[in-house]
Amino acid sequence: EMVLLEAVLNWAEAECERREIEPIPKNKREVLGNVLYLIRIPTMSLDEFANQVAPLKIFTLDEIVDFFYHFTANKKPSLAFCTKPRLGRKAQICHRFQSCAYRNNQWRYRGRCDSFQFMVDKRIFIIGFGLYGSSNGDAEYKIKIELKRQGKCLASKNYSFYSDGSSRTFHVYFEHPVQIDPEHFYTASAILDGNELSYFGQEGMTEVTVGHVTFQFQCSSE
Repeated sequence: EMVLLEAVLNWAEAECERREIEPIPKNKREVLGNVLYLIRIPTMSLDEFANQVAPLKIFTLDEIVDFFYHFTANKKPSLAFCTKPRLGRKAQICHRFQSCAYRNNQWRYRGRCDSFQFMVDKRIFIIGFGLYGSSNGDAEYKIKIELKRQGKCLASKNYSFYSDGSSRTFHVYFEHPVQIDPEHFYTASAILDGNELSYFGQEGMTEVTVGHVTFQFQCSSE
């Protein structure tokens, strides 16, 4: 919803300039009219609303108070905004490896950067990565994931997570989906810091098709 709100506010600013009026919050609100009520503000997190939305001054004080009551109170006020989260598109998973394994004293992350390059034949949106965790019981990892194109960072996220010792991958997500254009190589990277031995992928594939999208993978110099 934050992405949508930013988009409509950018449009409102351009519309104010077209009408030759000052692009202040009051005027942006006026040119948006009822369109603003299509943004599902109540489905945001409290942190997102308090730190990114409220300071925009696009909402009245009464609306801001009602939003905070909605986020924090048991008895929630009636709002003019939809409170039901969008369904969005169903996430799909691309498995680069056909199996995983672990060996004694063979694989630890230890703060090193692991990366690869990929290209797709249709436009997609990347929401995050799947990472292998500890092969030696419970363990905590500190993680930084990044997505780049031609050296430019498009998205990054820092995490801490606990691995339960299973061989399944753990999903870590960017703040927002990242658009990936076809026929261009992107670099996916992850830095994990943890002392325990980890699972690792085997039988890596250079080409994988998921639905109607084909991924091509190659090594990265990072």
